[in-house]
Amino acid sequence: MPATDKPSIPDVLNTAETWSNSGRFVALATVIETWGSAPRPVGSHLVIDADGNFEGSVSGGCVEGAVVSEAIDVIETGKATTLEFGVADETAWRVGLSCGGRIRVYVEPVI
Repeated sequence: MPATDKPSIPDVLNTAETWSNSGRFVALATVIETWGSAPRPVGSHLVIDADGNFEGSVSGGCVEGAVVSEAIDVIETGKATTLEFGVADETAWRVGLSCGGRIRVYVEPVI
């Protein structure tokens, strides 16, 4: 591969649109705030369908699993929600937030 070519990275927003247009019920999770050390920056996305399939990333570890679970509820109710995750330093690595970071994630249905 030439040095100027970059590997293709799936565009989560395009995936959300494609899934929605194909009749899948979809939610979009977006990192809206971070404090301290967080694995993904503000603006990171995760698209989730009603069956729990997902693409993208908003954090990792248990946080991402909780976001997927909450997104399924958002799809069912049609109501957006904001989630906040924060952990103490001694448990941070276990749940995917390094160095005691905290994040806020906005989860909304894709209509």
